[in-house]
Amino acid sequence: MELPHYPYHQTLEQRSGQPQRRPVVIVGAGPVGLTLALDLANRDVPVVVVDDSDRIGSGSRAVCWAKKTLEVFDRLGVGEAIARDGVRWQRGRVFHGEREAYAFDLLPEADHKMPAMVNLQQDQVEARLVRAVQLESRIELRGRHELIGLEQDEEGVTLNLRTPDGLFDMRADWVVACDGARSPTRAMLGLSFRGQVFEDRFLIADVRLDAGARPRGLDPARPERWFWFDPPFHRGQSVLLHAQADGLWRIDFQLGRDADVDTERDVERIKARVAAMLGTDRFELAWSSIYQFCCRRAERFRVGRVLLAGDAAHQVSPFGARGANSGVQDADNLGWKLAAVLKGQGGDVLLDSYEFERIEAADDNIAHSTRATDFISPKSALSLRLRKAALDLAAHSDFAKPLVNSGRLSLPTEHVDSPLSTLDAEAWAGGPAPGWPAPDAPLEGGGWLSERFGAGFVLLSFGWPVQADGVSVIELPGEGLAARRYGARPGSVVLVRPDAIVAARWHRFDTAAVQQALARALGRPQ
Repeated sequence: MELPHYPYHQTLEQRSGQPQRRPVVIVGAGPVGLTLALDLANRDVPVVVVDDSDRIGSGSRAVCWAKKTLEVFDRLGVGEAIARDGVRWQRGRVFHGEREAYAFDLLPEADHKMPAMVNLQQDQVEARLVRAVQLESRIELRGRHELIGLEQDEEGVTLNLRTPDGLFDMRADWVVACDGARSPTRAMLGLSFRGQVFEDRFLIADVRLDAGARPRGLDPARPERWFWFDPPFHRGQSVLLHAQADGLWRIDFQLGRDADVDTERDVERIKARVAAMLGTDRFELAWSSIYQFCCRRAERFRVGRVLLAGDAAHQVSPFGARGANSGVQDADNLGWKLAAVLKGQGGDVLLDSYEFERIEAADDNIAHSTRATDFISPKSALSLRLRKAALDLAAHSDFAKPLVNSGRLSLPTEHVDSPLSTLDAEAWAGGPAPGWPAPDAPLEGGGWLSERFGAGFVLLSFGWPVQADGVSVIELPGEGLAARRYGARPGSVVLVRPDAIVAARWHRFDTAAVQQALARALGRPQ
């Protein structure tokens, strides 16, 4: 697949020397920035995206895209293509030495539009997002625009940019930093990072098998996530394997803290590691990289009119696929709030709620990632003995399986304390409480409930027709799969935010209660 570019061109704004005011400028054209741009454009908000490069980065990098993220992509028009072209999977296996410790299933129940996980290389996902952006008239994607200065006042933000034609200024009502782990924007804001930097190094190898090659145990027809602790082909360390699109396999080798990076980058050394694992040398090394990782976040996600999202705001270990997925969900959380503030439909507190909710999500992801890293890379002899005991027990005792942590896989965070939620006034027999993600379900006439979640608030009405100002109503049966997933009964109603988060729910429709909950969810005074 040929990757699209977004080449530099001089704009009228540069030639005139007169800054043109923009509602939103996004810094960074990775998956998070592009997702946010498409989300805002779908809400009729013009956006400029600037990036210091003019092309998509090489290599697989992020490869696992979780169900919630796929639903976000689907609302933006690229989800079906990503799910079609990637490798769908939901089962994983964990090995200790040569023995299987346990297996798991991420989505044991059927009837969801999107699968539990899709593996597709980050450059392939970015390519689809870039093409969608280039077809959207409300988005300008400007390559080779490097942010070198940032000043804000009560009315907006001035960005100083360096281009091949020199420096120029832009003005924006709001700026969103999606410029990655080394974010210049974050540095300009003077924000510090909190958390840990881990010393262990890991090698990524993307390989493509020769035709007819029969590697040990791999079955492309049954893609699964495989994780080894202390395998015979890489003693004392860990290895992770994923199937990717285009016949590629992604392998992560733990190298340890004392690994010599220059030595480990040697292509023949990498091939030898891969051959020992696969039991064959009939493969092509397509790409490789060595990385260390952090589990940390910025102290703030909002400074005045500048907001942070994705790796610019938080970083986690790659085990569990939490980094890119959490970043896309940042964009999903922020887009509707920023649009509501710009259009005067919501209060400024909405943007404070973005910081509150996504810091909650970042802390949740960091906690899971830190625990996984501590299990994968024990720091003491005692920790190593405890890990071995858990792995040995997991093979034949169900109670020990949750103790084995090879990376708890990405799930959306439940914002149970969100200031935008209206608490239940009555008891519910299950279903998503306010602040929880709204589940998908098939519709009686065909299609999926997730496809009906549009750019605004929706009210799910179970078994009873209702009308409410400011929301679209989706009528659902009072009994059946959707009702069970929502814990609803005939007459129940559920208010769902534009980012598919439950805002409120009642067992009996009341117009005043719905309007009050809607006002709260929009950050308007009660």
